[in-house]
Amino acid sequence: MPRHHPRTRARTATGTLIATAVFALTTGLLSPLPHASANTAGKSAAAVTDHCEGQCADILPPGANGSATLAEILAHRVFGTQPAHAEDQLGPYAALSSGYPSLTDGNLGDYFGDESFGVAEGQTGSVTKPRDDVTITRDKKNGIPHIEGSTRYGTEFGAGYAAGQDRLWLIDLFRHIGRGELTSFAGGALANQGLEQEFWPQAPYTEDDLQKQVDYIRAHNGARGAQAMEDAQAYIDGLNSYREKSKKGRYFPGEYVLTGKVDAITNIGEIQPFKVTDMIALASVVGGLFGNGGGGEVESAMSLLQSQQKYGVAKGTEVWESFRGREDPETVLTVHDGTSFPYAGKPANPKGAALPDAGSVDKEPLVFDRTGAAGAKNPAKDPVSAPKKLKPLQGMFDKGVLPSDLFSGDSAKKGMSNALLVSGEHTASGHPVAVFGPQTGYFAPQLLMQQELQGPGISARGVSFAGVGMYVQLGRGQDYAWSATSAGQDITDTYAVELCAPDGSTPTKQSTHYRYRGECVPMEKLERTNSWKPTLADSTAAGSYRMQVFRTKYGVVTHRATVGGKPVAYTALRSTYRHEADSIVGFQMLNDPSYVTDAKTFQQASEHISYAFNWFYADSRTVAYYNSGANPVRAADIDASLPVKGERAFEWKDFDPADNTSAQTPPEQHPQSVGQDYYVSWNNKQAKGYTAANFSLGAVHRADLLDGRVRKLVEKGGVTRASLTRAMADAAVTDLRGEQVLPELLKVIRESPVTDPALAAAVQKLDSWEEGGAKRNETSAGSKSYAHSDAVRIMDAWWPRLVEAAFKPGLGDGLYDALTAQLTVDESPSAAHGPTGAHAGSAFQYGWWGYVDKDLRKVLGEPVKGPLGDDYCGAGSVSACRDTLLKTLGEAAALPATEVYPGDDSCKAGDQWCSDAIIHRALGGVTHKPFQWQNRPTYQQVVEFPSHR
Repeated sequence: MPRHHPRTRARTATGTLIATAVFALTTGLLSPLPHASANTAGKSAAAVTDHCEGQCADILPPGANGSATLAEILAHRVFGTQPAHAEDQLGPYAALSSGYPSLTDGNLGDYFGDESFGVAEGQTGSVTKPRDDVTITRDKKNGIPHIEGSTRYGTEFGAGYAAGQDRLWLIDLFRHIGRGELTSFAGGALANQGLEQEFWPQAPYTEDDLQKQVDYIRAHNGARGAQAMEDAQAYIDGLNSYREKSKKGRYFPGEYVLTGKVDAITNIGEIQPFKVTDMIALASVVGGLFGNGGGGEVESAMSLLQSQQKYGVAKGTEVWESFRGREDPETVLTVHDGTSFPYAGKPANPKGAALPDAGSVDKEPLVFDRTGAAGAKNPAKDPVSAPKKLKPLQGMFDKGVLPSDLFSGDSAKKGMSNALLVSGEHTASGHPVAVFGPQTGYFAPQLLMQQELQGPGISARGVSFAGVGMYVQLGRGQDYAWSATSAGQDITDTYAVELCAPDGSTPTKQSTHYRYRGECVPMEKLERTNSWKPTLADSTAAGSYRMQVFRTKYGVVTHRATVGGKPVAYTALRSTYRHEADSIVGFQMLNDPSYVTDAKTFQQASEHISYAFNWFYADSRTVAYYNSGANPVRAADIDASLPVKGERAFEWKDFDPADNTSAQTPPEQHPQSVGQDYYVSWNNKQAKGYTAANFSLGAVHRADLLDGRVRKLVEKGGVTRASLTRAMADAAVTDLRGEQVLPELLKVIRESPVTDPALAAAVQKLDSWEEGGAKRNETSAGSKSYAHSDAVRIMDAWWPRLVEAAFKPGLGDGLYDALTAQLTVDESPSAAHGPTGAHAGSAFQYGWWGYVDKDLRKVLGEPVKGPLGDDYCGAGSVSACRDTLLKTLGEAAALPATEVYPGDDSCKAGDQWCSDAIIHRALGGVTHKPFQWQNRPTYQQVVEFPSHR
């Protein structure tokens, strides 16, 4: 697209901004962001009993403060300074990857912050009173807001006010993402377009749709629903109060100046008021990222057809099911006591399947009328490199306010998060220990924000997603703590609706009418037109485009095809569609000390959360687990993994499209447990019979890294907070392939002596690495190099080559491509092409680890439960498989680091450490340095309650 010449652009932007800043500072128009009044004396913000007694800790990098004035942004860009509390939690968080081997309960404070209630005497950093009935006290160390209200309204008002202090710009961004209006708000960079195109089609709501969701919560949840909406309004009132004061006082976030919303000199411009419906739009983004599950049935149908074409219908179905792995007997389970919770499994005699005719599937177009934009591709699917290293002030948001690589593709794949809990009978103290948290990615500022809420009916501390923080969503109460991991069970189905023409003529695949319960009815056409112009922060040329989707009673149209020669539209129907914020009632309960008093009431609160999450609980007496989600009750004999006919006989039970309601499975049918010896979760399978919505839950899963370590701790006994944290941290720097699959690879290779010197050297390096624990961590803190760097390089280069060489000849090009489109082969930390993107931390969630492991064990003649439907590596021959592995190993070993790690805008080619390193994605004007890769939650708690109410 047309751009200014880079040197001219740099001079223009830098000169203008510095001149603006100097004038503004000297005339008093800009000031540091005030989080407090002049009164800094204050007592503890919480007059409640804290039963954790100093044994609760947490961490959330980079820091609590996520706002910066224009002056602070300029100082950061020119001089490298950071606003107060913007990154003071990054150092302790990063240090754990090298410091964990010597971790003790005594030095946990070096790596985690104190999660006690209130602010200790002498540790008050600031006090703000936005109203007489609420006080916001921030601690000196981290600047976390402790909000204490004497009234319910005041408490929630204070929560909204503190959210404005810490995340005003971020909240504004996300309400525009949820409405599909990011480019009009923040500029037309391809990454911003990609975000609109990723999220808006999932929830293409009109303003009326958003208001109806607010009204639905009030009308269908009794007193708690009414209270939730009152709390939401109070929160919005507090957010708007800060918005107005910061605008009048000229200490609002500097990004509003950089994107042209407000003039820094005259203060002319507006920060649009917030509404309760903004929270619905925000919730749709958060839920789509972390609480969704299912979908992809069209792609599953196409891979099944490819398998049947390759092998014949019977054998092809068997082979496909073996890769689908709905009930792999070798996969790790969260509920491991044998209890079964059947859901969404394969029926014996499936009905209503609507598989497309071969070659007939077309993806529904989304983008139209594009002007002034580069290319015609959907930018959400284009490869996007890591955040650019910018010269001071140059092109601050030229790559987009948000990185599309984190959000690209199927948002249901953004699982992440882990949990480790051990029952008191296996701990040193006799009280349960938990180490858990969500892995929500690394942003500057974070999507999550820390807070403590104390007021009538509310007593909790932890984190909430910015903009929907009227309650703590993950954290602790007075004598209990809770956390979650994304569950991903199947709550989204694909329907094939028969197309028709209202005049009775022959329909085509492009027809915009469909049959619904016997009538030919029109699809609802929804559009969003966005336009933008260059700003100081985004040099993207002026342009515009239009997004368009068609909506039916069965959801939004995603594809068109023919089934049995008749044209159909495939639609995606999600049970949480039109119910983005219903979960608010469950969170309200979790924050209510009079409601949650034990494991059972915790589970009952979790039942009210509609999104697909695994919830974990610990108090001084027990640990517990519950899987939440609006699991629809499907018609009998429906195969949820494939598209189904859009006919009444195959609808969800009691389906009513008006509000998208249906019967849902009762709580007792959701995976749950109380008092199991231990629990681990890293987005793995929940329990026997509970079918996941994806292909990744096989014989090798990253949860194995936790399960093996925690099981050993439990068998030994005497588990402590430190030992459980060490187990998590050790798994966080371990290469899953190196620990779980490399032993089988080496077994096959060593079936005969390796005579080639170069291959023998490569094998020896891999063997030494595996014996050393297959780690990807620094030789010493700050060294920025790995102890077994050559072995890591070889594995990174070898894995994709060995998978393709072992499987593609047997599967054939068509089936191999279809299967790898559904489950990526590789997701190492440096695999920028993986579902999570480059420098994102989360790794090894998706890959062919289990397929390779099963195939190799079968080649070796070892026991395999739930084997693949055919032999692949060497067609089952040990010698032929060995030849394949050695050939690809030789190719990988010869590949230089500059090709394995080609570099990007943040890393030089060949820099292995940097290629793995985590980089906070800048959501605004403040950035942070890369740090050592570690595969762990972004926000994390370490808790052990010694007493109970």
